[in-house]
Amino acid sequence: MKQATLAAAADQGEEFERFRRPTRRDVFLQTMETIVPWAELCAVIEPHYPKAGNGRPPIGLERMLRMHFVQHWFNLADEACEEALLDSTALRRFVGIDLGRERVPDGTTLLKFRRLLEDDKHKLGAALFAKVGEVLQSKGMKVGTGT
Repeated sequence: MKQATLAAAADQGEEFERFRRPTRRDVFLQTMETIVPWAELCAVIEPHYPKAGNGRPPIGLERMLRMHFVQHWFNLADEACEEALLDSTALRRFVGIDLGRERVPDGTTLLKFRRLLEDDKHKLGAALFAKVGEVLQSKGMKVGTGT
């Protein structure tokens, strides 16, 4: 078990913020944590995701996917998503970043991940949309394009 850092303890609100209550953002992110099929979505992307080897080691796939979703849910540009993660405890907790141990992935890293998903060669964006549709349909819901 990893020892908790002071940054993680502050993010978790452990006796630092006794009077804090969950915000709408907290509630939304908790809901998305349970609804989004993270493992299934990662399985779609994993064959195309860079492997460790030459150059810098890649950021964890699920972390990048969570950042990508945060970017879309809150309408953030790449650099704005990086700033939001530095600023928001709720977003860092959702993405799984402990500032006492690691840096927030920069905007360029998020840009490269987004380009991987949008690449016409692999069509990962469409595959992710289809996987979300499958999961929601199995739960009696449906998702459509547009609004």
